[in-house]
Amino acid sequence: MRPTNQKPKSAALLGLAFDNDDGHTRLTRGKNFVLLGGSQETHSVMQETAVKINEHLDRRRKRLDDVSVNELRDICHDVADSIGHDQQRGSDPSNR
Repeated sequence: MRPTNQKPKSAALLGLAFDNDDGHTRLTRGKNFVLLGGSQETHSVMQETAVKINEHLDRRRKRLDDVSVNELRDICHDVADSIGHDQQRGSDPSNR
């Protein structure tokens, strides 16, 4: 049982990008995420990634607050692979 003065655990994704050359300020808020900055392309990739992470969580019937760091890392890798933005993990499977 949680003491009454302790706040419940909360988690959110924060996306920041700095490749903006067109002078636009991009900000997107959604279910458990905030995305700021970037070019139009980069910001779109961040949006797609955040939405797909939430879709994965919904399919698992979990909230971001409930997943471990390792589970979130696996979800992020799955999402990156599915949208074709394989991050440079190299060939070493221990990087996953």
